[in-house]
Amino acid sequence: MIISLPENLKHFVDQQVVEQGYATCSEYVCELIRRDRDRQRLRDLLLEGASSETTAPVDANYFDNLRDHALRQGFR
Repeated sequence: MIISLPENLKHFVDQQVVEQGYATCSEYVCELIRRDRDRQRLRDLLLEGASSETTAPVDANYFDNLRDHALRQGFR
């Protein structure tokens, strides 16, 4: 894939590559695409949750049980 950028955007990308420690411009652009993909996934999950049926309120006991379950499963 070839992407053409105006000079001012090319300069910005080059600057970000140096400042943020990317090896190449392609690596920087890939990271931006991954972030956008993740943002869209999160948005979809939030919309799915917002349109789902209402459940019982979540309280401290819920999180205590969830934490206990995670520890039993080997998550730390």
